[in-house]
Amino acid sequence: MSTTGDPRSNEILLDLLRQAATAHGVHEQEELGGVYDEGWPEWYAEHMTRTLAEQGYRIVPADAVADPAEGADDGPV
Repeated sequence: MSTTGDPRSNEILLDLLRQAATAHGVHEQEELGGVYDEGWPEWYAEHMTRTLAEQGYRIVPADAVADPAEGADDGPV
C-alpha cells in the first residue's frame, strides 16, 4: 500500500482507531447506559479529529498542500 505524506499515516490512524474504540466503549457504558450508539461514526470522527489536532496534525485537501518539487527554486542556472 502506498501512502503520501507522513509514512507513518497508517500506524497513526490505526492507533487513533484503537483509542477511539476504547473511549467509545466507555462512552456507551457510562453515558448511554450500555445502549448501542447509532451515531458512532460521528462520535469516532469527532474524537479522532480532536485527537489528531492535540497531536499537532491537521487534515487538509491534497490540493491545498504545495508540492515541494513543483515550487523548488534552486536559483540561477
